[in-house]
Amino acid sequence: MEESINFVNGYGKVNPSDDETTSLPAQSPPSNRRKSIAVIVSLLFFVAIVAATIGATVVHHRRSKPSESQSSSVKTTDSIKAVCAVTPHPESCFTEISSIDSDNNAVDPEIIFNLTLRLAVNELSNISSLPKTLISRSNDLRTGSALRDCATLFDDALSQLRQSVESMRVGTPAGEEKVVLTEGKLGDLKTWISAAMTDQETCVDGLEEMGSTAVDEVKMRVQRSNEYMSNSLAILANIETLLDKFGLHLH
Repeated sequence: MEESINFVNGYGKVNPSDDETTSLPAQSPPSNRRKSIAVIVSLLFFVAIVAATIGATVVHHRRSKPSESQSSSVKTTDSIKAVCAVTPHPESCFTEISSIDSDNNAVDPEIIFNLTLRLAVNELSNISSLPKTLISRSNDLRTGSALRDCATLFDDALSQLRQSVESMRVGTPAGEEKVVLTEGKLGDLKTWISAAMTDQETCVDGLEEMGSTAVDEVKMRVQRSNEYMSNSLAILANIETLLDKFGLHLH
């Protein structure tokens, strides 16, 4: 009997070590956790790189869009080309006007015409002292006389051009100044510019009649101002057609 009890007790007894083992939950090895964390970190790093790349691309495209100043510059360039196309010297017209229009204001025929006049004034101002310089080099009385006539003619031509530029300046109620070309001014402008060109031609003709050795230098020096003035006259002759192309009209 005693053996039976012992047998039952022995059969039902559980080994302490076995009990502890089966009662604890299963745990993942530490190496598996490290691998999971490494994968997550790698994914986050990859996502960050992709986001940064997309952001940089968007910024690049935004910066690549033409700015307002670039658009204005393109519009000005097209305007100058369109107006200079009617002149006898379109290349010099475009190059010179573009060089002095630093503020990109040359967007209509009136302003571009005014700029051609300013070019002519500047050039004629630069050579206005030429006759006196040549007189100081010459011992020929007849050449000296012709050059003195040239000095007077150059001064008159410069006065005519300055008068042309001044006639287009109009003050506004706000105290600003703008360039305005009216129908009533067309005749005067043509007269003044033509007179200035005639003055230079008369100077050269006088030197040729005297057989002066200075004639070649004077011809070369007045060539550029003659180009500017002939361009101005051509624009003036076509001003109404040009304004119509720009959707404008004379004031």
